[in-house]
Amino acid sequence: MNTPGDVPRFQAIVPGQALACDWFAGRIPANVVCGDNCVVDSSFCFKHFYSVEPAGLTLGRDVTLWRTSLATEEHGRISIGDGTYVANASIVCASQITIGARVLIAGGVTVVDADFHPLAPAARLADTIALSPRGDRARRPSLEARPVRIGDDVWIGWNATVLKGVTIGEGAVIEPGAVVTRDVPPGAAVAGNPATVVGP
Repeated sequence: MNTPGDVPRFQAIVPGQALACDWFAGRIPANVVCGDNCVVDSSFCFKHFYSVEPAGLTLGRDVTLWRTSLATEEHGRISIGDGTYVANASIVCASQITIGARVLIAGGVTVVDADFHPLAPAARLADTIALSPRGDRARRPSLEARPVRIGDDVWIGWNATVLKGVTIGEGAVIEPGAVVTRDVPPGAAVAGNPATVVGP
């Protein structure tokens, strides 16, 4: 409970606005489309949010973002459904990540829709040079991105990783530490690296 003069732990997400008494001197991006009662603890959540899409982030109703990083490339789009709670996770998007309703994403979780670097050694070297202080970002090799889709009522446990191109079916459970490299059926529980089905 807050006492008079305390700053609330969560504040309403209002596109284009700064948060009162935020420790980070940022703003909520103007291209956030937001339902009612969506909250965040700090604009630091958007430090690496570079999307120029008209709706770079779409939030349903009652979404909570706590100590979370939403990072996008210029054309990245993230969508998060009603009643979803994202706690201390990293969502990193080059193209599209869709998270359903009533999803719980625990601390240390990483969701990515690209590798964000080439896989071949020569291309990785060219990418490193392009990203160096004297490099030219326009000369970066192209990156492969594949959309990630997380269905309604999914639970993703501590330190799990969801990689590019994965679809997680409705009601699935991703056990802590799992590395999800392929689709997860609805209602399944998966664990391990790479994640495999361990239960219904």
